Amino acid sequence: MKKIVVLTRKWPEAVEAALAQKYDVTLNESDQPFDAAKMRSTLASADAVLTTVTDKLDGSVFESNVIKAQIIGNYGVGYSHIDIEAAKANKVVVTNTPDVLSECTADLALTLMLMVTRRAGEGERQLRAGKWNGWRPTHMIGSRMTGKTLGIVGFGRIGRETAKRAHFGFGMPVIVFNRSKIDPEVLAETNATQVESIEALLSEADIVSLHCPGGDANTHLINVQRLALMKPTSFIINTARGEVIDEQALVNALQRNEIAGAGLDVFENEPTLSDGLAELENAVLLPHMGSSTRETRDQMGFRVIQNLDEYFANKKPGDQVA
Repeated sequence: MKKIVVLTRKWPEAVEAALAQKYDVTLNESDQPFDAAKMRSTLASADAVLTTVTDKLDGSVFESNVIKAQIIGNYGVGYSHIDIEAAKANKVVVTNTPDVLSECTADLALTLMLMVTRRAGEGERQLRAGKWNGWRPTHMIGSRMTGKTLGIVGFGRIGRETAKRAHFGFGMPVIVFNRSKIDPEVLAETNATQVESIEALLSEADIVSLHCPGGDANTHLINVQRLALMKPTSFIINTARGEVIDEQALVNALQRNEIAGAGLDVFENEPTLSDGLAELENAVLLPHMGSSTRETRDQMGFRVIQNLDEYFANKKPGDQVA
């Protein structure tokens, strides 16, 4: 008998078809997120639940008399939306999908850097609104990215790929803050320097790019006090998790021109934005597109299938995080 697998959102067609060949799959045709009650009932009835960042699997959804699910296959790298300890307590394995989206997300980080430093979003809005009156020497003056110091917070796969693009593509010196010591050979790949504190990085960098995990340890890592350390000419980029930045504090700093701009692909209360954020011309806002290429989204799904196959073959999944 095939294992029962439930998808909490609509996935790429090729991935859904591949799952259906191997498993008894229930698809989410409406593509609406599960509420807590639906998630609890799914954990009680399925052998595997395939989740995304839009799902909230806190301790309450595991409070069921019977949990049938043996594995949660998360579609994405981050898993701070899953209560890992509650999953472990209920003997539910959790996997993620690292590696396959590193380059794609790094590409988007550089896209945000270019857009915010060169005021590309602001310029396009002006053009589409019919407000452009032609070229002139003082129009849309932005900031050059080449040669500026890039500060990277979190030097995992995505952080390293971002450093490569910035250093070799734009000649940017790279400084890094990471909670653990980084292998000198890894730093040498981009001639990067590890600094001892996030405060030192924020005060020195011209562009700060966040690539650290979400979760309690990093919630509001960038707060009022740390934003105040940044240069008034500096920019902050977030392709990590929305909760890493105190979003209202960022709005206030941007409104007061305490920093030059922000490029955000993730938000603290997705899909809701903090008051005032959408009105800021010095903020570039994208709808969580870091991994949104056809190639990457397919690869993420196939990586979930690989983890399922390994688990149900009584092997430890290669991407098991709990």
